[in-house]
Amino acid sequence: MAIKLYNTLTRQKETFEPLEEGKVKMYVCGPTVYNYIHIGNARPAIVYDTVRRYLEFSGYDVKYVSNFTDVDDKLIKAANDLGETVPVIADRFIEAYFEDVAALGCKRADVHPRVTENIDLIIDFIQALIDKGYAYEASGDVYYKTRAFKDYGKLSHQSIDELRVGARIEVGDKKQDSLDFVLWKAAKEGEIAWTSPWGEGRPGWHIECSAMAKKYLGDSIDIHAGGQDLTFPHHENEIAQTEALTEKQFAKYWLHNGYININNEKMSKSLGNFVLVNDIIKKHDPQVVRFFMLSVHYRHPINFSDELLENTKNAFERLKTSYTNLQHRIESSTNLTENDSTWIDQIKSLREQFRHEMDDDFNTANAITILFELAKQANYYLQEKNTAVEVVQAFLNEFDQLGNVLGITFAENELLDEEIDDLIAQRIQARKDRDFALADEIRDKLKEMNIILEDTPQGTRWKRG
Repeated sequence: MAIKLYNTLTRQKETFEPLEEGKVKMYVCGPTVYNYIHIGNARPAIVYDTVRRYLEFSGYDVKYVSNFTDVDDKLIKAANDLGETVPVIADRFIEAYFEDVAALGCKRADVHPRVTENIDLIIDFIQALIDKGYAYEASGDVYYKTRAFKDYGKLSHQSIDELRVGARIEVGDKKQDSLDFVLWKAAKEGEIAWTSPWGEGRPGWHIECSAMAKKYLGDSIDIHAGGQDLTFPHHENEIAQTEALTEKQFAKYWLHNGYININNEKMSKSLGNFVLVNDIIKKHDPQVVRFFMLSVHYRHPINFSDELLENTKNAFERLKTSYTNLQHRIESSTNLTENDSTWIDQIKSLREQFRHEMDDDFNTANAITILFELAKQANYYLQEKNTAVEVVQAFLNEFDQLGNVLGITFAENELLDEEIDDLIAQRIQARKDRDFALADEIRDKLKEMNIILEDTPQGTRWKRG
């Protein structure tokens, strides 16, 4: 079965056919790095990392590009508030982003371009749009002539007269039309700026992705993806900019993931339910957070709460228990018998079912049900009096391979000796500081990892349970 995906551009599922056989060019809009990422940023990071993993699992050579917006009104405000420079703020939160998404099991993109590293490229792109009659300069700003692009609105499926200016688009007297959007912003006093043909300034938000996608992936790409909130105006404007310049289709397929609600309310700063990933992964296993995110189809909204995460943790533990039981059994298993062939066939069948679900618009929710069926069948097999090494290993391999597609690991991470010694040293210091809560927390953490401590007059000893 071929992969089918829902294309926002056509509003229907289509059979995936890349522009170049066997290769996929994929661009995913990244965060504006003025703070730690929130749980809404985490969803596209996890979703499109999984899409990439499945495409690679299916044999495609994927080039994956995801940008950082490292100059922007929010970054300038953060820099002013903290008394630091924009590059310092950006560097700090880019590093924090990498740490947070790595904890969530996301692989790094092949390229993570930054706006500030591509200013000359962006200026050239804007100048080319001016030369073609799609943009104009006004008192140091440059605007895109929205009505000059006849297909404007084709992604959001609205006529140009129905569209209103969206977020981050400034309306001012300089514009020829209220729908025109900014490509270059003239610098205000004290702001970070670059020299351009129109004076000191910096890029507008939308132009950066058009310029960087073109540089790193070419005029036309296979998949452009991001959150549902980016459909309009950001992605609509990207299409207008790029296709006006290249006169080619920018992206063949557009993917958009649904919103996140917090305790049944849409997440927003105004409601005070803004949840940072950095805080969440201190309270919950990042693997459980990822598993939770994939338990709902990516295009559907997802409700996020501590209670739901706790339920997900319990479900995830059932899979890990099945995996651990298989690991324990393998040493006592014997050779393959004739009766064991049916179990091998069953495992192969489950893999095909998993692929069938993922082929259907990357339906991770249904794919996860196949993992639970795999665990169920593994548990049945382990009830057999005699088990074969080949079958137990086949179950383990399937857990590993299908789990890897979802970015999930079922094996327990065993602590190295030096890591254990370091935790024990922290516990000893905590006890000296009379921070008994921390000392107990470290002991409990080690116990969960099957490390047994023994406090003796000669010091703390440990052994693996």
